Amino acid sequence: QVQLVESGGGLVQAGGSLRLSCAASGSISSIITMGWYRQAPGKQRELVATITSGGTTNYADSVKGRFTSSRDNAKNTVDLQMNSLKPEDTAVYYCNAGVWTAMLAYQNYWGQGTQVTVSS
Repeated sequence: QVQLVESGGGLVQAGGSLRLSCAASGSISSIITMGWYRQAPGKQRELVATITSGGTTNYADSVKGRFTSSRDNAKNTVDLQMNSLKPEDTAVYYCNAGVWTAMLAYQNYWGQGTQVTVSS
């Protein structure tokens, strides 16, 4: 079993910054890709950023230049630094990880989500 625990959400004014963190724990052999997705009320969950174990990142066009993802492979953690936040960034943010478990099964895991609210 693998658990992803997010932290760092909250309320911020437009133009402000927040940093989200996610830690994976449990029966982990290796984590291939970690990332962040978000879901706003009434909308589908969408990709925000992903980062591979080699450090290759991918960002949604809407956050490029404002958000930065980083990862610590030794600690199985991933962060999302969010700058110049806009009201449209308001959503529940979910951590995601593609994990090879200790039983050598590949599975996709999600965190419980953390609320980010940006006021105008």
